[in-house]
Parts: sequence; C-alpha cells; structure tokens
Amino acid sequence: MFSMPPEWHPHTRTWMSWPVSGYALTDPEASYRAWSDVANTIVRYEPVTMVVDPSEIDSAARWLDSRVEVLEQPLDDCWMRDNGPTFLLDGRGGLAGVDWTFNGWGWNVHAKDDLVAAAVLERAGARRFRSELVNEGGGIHVDGEGTVIVTETVQLGEKRNPGWTKERVEDELRARLGVEKVIWLPRGLTADYGRYGTSGHVDLLASFARPGVVLCHVQPDPSHPDHEVTRENLAILRSSTDAKGRPLEVVELLAPETTEADGELVDYSYINHYLANGLALLCSFDDPRDAEAAEIFAKLFPGRAIESVDARDIFALGGGIHCITQQQPRP
Repeated sequence: MFSMPPEWHPHTRTWMSWPVSGYALTDPEASYRAWSDVANTIVRYEPVTMVVDPSEIDSAARWLDSRVEVLEQPLDDCWMRDNGPTFLLDGRGGLAGVDWTFNGWGWNVHAKDDLVAAAVLERAGARRFRSELVNEGGGIHVDGEGTVIVTETVQLGEKRNPGWTKERVEDELRARLGVEKVIWLPRGLTADYGRYGTSGHVDLLASFARPGVVLCHVQPDPSHPDHEVTRENLAILRSSTDAKGRPLEVVELLAPETTEADGELVDYSYINHYLANGLALLCSFDDPRDAEAAEIFAKLFPGRAIESVDARDIFALGGGIHCITQQQPRP
C-alpha cells in the first residue's frame, strides 16, 4: 500500500517550478532572485529539478546554478508544492504520486498547471493516482505514521470542493495518502485570504517535526487578527492525539514582529520551511525573531545544517519556501 512519507524522509531530489509571466513577474528580478536563492541553496545538499516554461528558459539559465536540472514544460504559475504531485512510497521500492485536481486555489484557472503533476511523475518514473479532490500540497502536513493536519477552509471551501463533507474528504485522504487520523484546524492566517491567498493553507500554521511533535505558528500580539486564530489552533493541537494515540507535543514558533508590508497585512511564518537532505531551510524576514526561530530549528533538527533565505519577495506573491518546493522521497 502506498503512503506519503514525512518531509524528513531522505529525498531523491527536490522539484520546483520557475516564475512565469503574469503577477509572478511584476518585479522579474525580485522573483528570479528569490526562486534561484532557494534552488541554489538546496542543490548543495540534494539534486534539484526546475520545471521551466519555454518562454523562461533563458532567464533560468542566467540565474540558476548549473547543477540545477531543467525540465521544459508549459506553466501558468510557479508553486510546485501546489500544482505538483504529492509523492508516495509503498515500502517495497515503489514510487507513486497523487495528482490532485488543481484549480488555482479557486481564484485563477490554471489549465497548464493541472498537467504539471502528471509530467513530473512521468519524468520521475512514478505511478500516477488521479484524485477528484481539489487540493494542494500546501494544504496537507503528515507525520509519516498515519496522521495528517488540514484546514476546513481549504478542503471544505466552496471555491474548491462544494458539497464535500468532512467524511468524504477524510475518505479520500486516507485512500490517497495512507493516513488514518485527520486533524482539522478551522482556518488559516488572516492575510492568506487576500488577493493571492490560498484560503488557509496549513503550511503556514502547523507542521510535524517528528512523530508526536508539531510546530505551531503563534501570534502573541492580542491586537493582531491572527492572535485568536493561532490560540484556537494551539488549543486543538494540544488536545489532539495522533494516529498512534500519542498526545501531541506542541512547539510554539512566534510570528515575526513584522506585521505589514507596503501597508498591507502579511502572513509571514517560520512554519513555511523546507527539509532537504541534511538541511533545514528557513524563511527569513530581516526580523528580530529570525534568530530565535533558527535556534528552535537547530534544537529540533540536530545534525542538519540550518540555513535561511529572505522570503519576503516570495510571500509578496502568496507563499513561502515550502510553497515553491516539493520533495521526491527516496524509495
């Protein structure tokens, strides 16, 4: 039976997709720099394959480390976590992936991007499982031992899966991911419901560090609209058990002190990190709490290098480091 391993399982490679046209290239140099900083850091630890639209082959060649492999494929956007596949293993050397239905987070039709997962799985030599569930990789977090965390406003949102019940969503997640326990958080960060938002992706809210241990984004300022959101999430996680029946140990990650950019509320979050082979790659925001977050990760992930990349230009477009990366686990 296939199941989704945790992000800390050894990788064969990291998949990404390169910025292309539209809003992602409102400031081309900023986007190219941000995406290449992530790819060029990860490729020092494991192979990276960058999916690139034919129109951007030249820009990719200029900005990317020569070790980054390029796969030419038509794209609408550049969020591999969401339009790419969710990889699965069967424990016997088999590799597969879930090809979720992708509708551009319910606000922007992405016909080309709905074909990306199939192209990636074909290149990876992986079996493909197509799902009717409109979902993205940023909407799920697993512990590799049967537990997944999701949010109600993503999987049950009218923009994605109108008419679906919790039971139907849970049945599909069990069938596709091999999980047994689904932990539901009610909603996401306030700014994630804005113009380029995902309506509540969990990879800004909570992530497993290892089985039984979960990181949780916390907004300590009582005047901030995310204060109550994160208090509610904390209460749910602290009262939850995982698929093995273990009470969850919750590690708090304080939100950056920066709350606005260009006069608009931001959803900066240290939860949105990426684990590559021997590396924990963190978002940084030129913020006083960057160093505090790095210290917590160093304690949680001994033996991994702790590096960071300025993620403000990525967040300006609607996501972070985790949102633009997708791990291919090693069978």
